[in-house]
Amino acid sequence: MNRPMLAALLMALLLAIYLAFTANYAWILIRDASVLVNAMGYALAVLPVVGAWGLGAELVFATRSAKLTRELEAKGELPGDELPSLASGRPDREAAEIAFPQFKHDAEKNPESWESWLRLGLAYDACGDRRRARWAVRRAIALERTKG
Repeated sequence: MNRPMLAALLMALLLAIYLAFTANYAWILIRDASVLVNAMGYALAVLPVVGAWGLGAELVFATRSAKLTRELEAKGELPGDELPSLASGRPDREAAEIAFPQFKHDAEKNPESWESWLRLGLAYDACGDRRRARWAVRRAIALERTKG
């Protein structure tokens, strides 16, 4: 298991502990005799539910995107030289921005190919556009699930 995955799992564990404490405190407030305190308890009880949903959604996204990345790597289709890394391991943004049109064109040419969308997501990420990277990877996941 790599360092980013361990860090993500540690953060997920810390969030789960925080949500458990929040749910416990909400339960304490709900059991109080005061109506105002009860209302605060019910309002606070929403936080663990929303937090657990968000945590679950992010873990599912991470698992599925990692699976697709491994599949693409096994096929030998993972972008390598097109998206080079700096000595620190971070993507080289300038090189990624030069190579980006190639990945965008490939995704436009093959809109039903999850491989093309995953490569586009990796290119967006290398260019520093995390929002579009996640969107493209989500599209790749959806395409792979409909075919699989």
